[in-house]
Amino acid sequence: MGKIVVGIDGSETSQRALRWAVEEAQTRKATLTVVHAWTEPSAATGFGAARIDQAVPLGTARQVLETAIAGIGGADLASPLEAKLVGGGASDVILEEAERADLLVVGSRGRAGFAGLLLGLVSQQVVQHATCPVVVIPTAAP
Repeated sequence: MGKIVVGIDGSETSQRALRWAVEEAQTRKATLTVVHAWTEPSAATGFGAARIDQAVPLGTARQVLETAIAGIGGADLASPLEAKLVGGGASDVILEEAERADLLVVGSRGRAGFAGLLLGLVSQQVVQHATCPVVVIPTAAP
């Protein structure tokens, strides 16, 4: 039995990535970990400080994770789905969780995506630095 990790951010693309990861976990009879990173709002600026427009309060982050999981209904998985809400930057959090995974799934662009980019910042970082295979789910066609 393997382990699949999926990173979510509440966007439609990450919800599609979650649905794909659920199907793959069912096929492989693998465990599934859904991870959502959050960063506290900070007025500080400079290197390493959270940008206010990308920061998410803990309560909101928890709701994003719960809503995403509710969106997949009662998925028939080999083992219970594991939901993780972790403080930190999305790329770092997802990569750390994926260190022990057999497969990592992310959406191509999420909440902070810019039109015209093939990959968003997070998906680009995980593709470049993951220690396991990565599946990037594209955005839906317009």
